[in-house]
Amino acid sequence: MSDQFLYTTPLDPLAQPLVDQLTWEYATRYGSYFGEPPGAEMSRYPASLFAPPDGNFVLLLRDGRAIAGGAFKRYDEQTAELKRIWTDPDFRRQGLARRIVDELEAQAARQSYGRIFLTTGFRQPEATALYLRTGYTPLFDPSVDPEVYKKLAFEKDLAVAAHLTRPPGIAPSLGAA
Repeated sequence: MSDQFLYTTPLDPLAQPLVDQLTWEYATRYGSYFGEPPGAEMSRYPASLFAPPDGNFVLLLRDGRAIAGGAFKRYDEQTAELKRIWTDPDFRRQGLARRIVDELEAQAARQSYGRIFLTTGFRQPEATALYLRTGYTPLFDPSVDPEVYKKLAFEKDLAVAAHLTRPPGIAPSLGAA
């Protein structure tokens, strides 16, 4: 078993199975709940937004097959917005989504972002749990029924996160990707 990260584009043929799975997931969980056709979220942003210098798109490959992926785009001058975090259903419960989030955070920092923002839908409790476990601050009251908010927003200060997770005496990496 050999895993590696590949920085590419959502249009890469390797990404297509994950994109199709995520589109299906959005369509089945939300349908037209938000007043749009099922799966509309997946066509909301052009692939160019997930490309350097303002964004990035990564796949986690296992033996050449994309098993997880995710992206970020510019939210504002200091903030990257995570999007499209997804794990192939056949490879869940292995910590792959967390690996994707960690990799995207590191890449966002290499691209000079100091903060991450993201939203997830109220019908995605797995995503909510992931972001809470990985140190994201909810910008909503988690004790309230999530359907009240519809989209659940989170943020994370990358400088604070790096300071909290870096062993004492180890300086942050300033290398570029």
